[in-house]
Amino acid sequence: MPALFLAQDPWINFDVEALGEQFWFNTVEGLSQGSIYALIALGYTLVYGVLKLINFAHSEVFIYGAFATWFTFYGLGFRPGSTPDLPIFELVGFLLLALIAAMLISGGTAVILERVAYRPLRKHKAPRLAFLITAIGASFVLQQIIFIWRGGNAEQAIRLMRPEEAFQIFGAGVTNLTIIIVLSSLALMLVADTFINRTRIGRGIRAVAQDPDTATLMGVNKERVIMLTFLVGGLLAGAAALLYMMKIPQGASYQGGFLLGIKAFAAAVLGGIGNIRGALLGGLLIGLFENYGQSLFGGEWRDIVAFVVLILILMFRPTGILGESLGKARV
Repeated sequence: MPALFLAQDPWINFDVEALGEQFWFNTVEGLSQGSIYALIALGYTLVYGVLKLINFAHSEVFIYGAFATWFTFYGLGFRPGSTPDLPIFELVGFLLLALIAAMLISGGTAVILERVAYRPLRKHKAPRLAFLITAIGASFVLQQIIFIWRGGNAEQAIRLMRPEEAFQIFGAGVTNLTIIIVLSSLALMLVADTFINRTRIGRGIRAVAQDPDTATLMGVNKERVIMLTFLVGGLLAGAAALLYMMKIPQGASYQGGFLLGIKAFAAAVLGGIGNIRGALLGGLLIGLFENYGQSLFGGEWRDIVAFVVLILILMFRPTGILGESLGKARV
């Protein structure tokens, strides 16, 4: 009887033909989704690189940026449902306004989180377990603030531009939205990489990541560096929130950052948590893996792929593909 049940209702596919047929479509979609993961993963990797702390509340920093994006669009007079036909200059202007609002709110949330939740623990030299528990608690508190304010239903998506095919790669359509998401993400990652490796503040972040006590003796303001690290991670999470709201039609939800945050964390671990370029590599790979896995095993398995990858990488290469190197980076 169990065998008959399994035969009638297979719980897993192994459809190699579908994987081959949709390979290029999944590649384009995977790179688009993975670009968003990479931006969020950078916040995990920066904080871990400096404090050796997994900031589980970073997913809520992202979702605050998503709500900031939604309210900016709403405040500009746009409503869920129809997509306006805007001239290109107006569209760019509105998106820039939403980008600034999302980055400011997410960056501000990350800084407040550091000041309120983590700095007191550092002052009292709390054990690492206390930081981990605080991160989980802070994540829950940030979620519930939105829930109490806006309720459990997601805000319906507001879209300022509709996806239109710009060109094809081996038969797979590449939309204007995909181009914007991938190029914006790569540009922001390049800026972040340059900031860390080429600026005085970036050298301070790397110094604290490598040896905080020696960095303090050399005149680096450790607390200021930690605050700036949270700020940079929050700003990038806000940018990711705008790209996410442009791509995903579900809108903003108080729980919307949880799964995305876990996938971004898996991306950071896969690439090498503490490594900026590893966050980009890991994000793109997680995006590709989950899209390929969806075709190969079935749509229900899409979200599982990131966790399987996370377990495998922790088993066989805990330092990730590129290893931990924020403190070892050289100009």
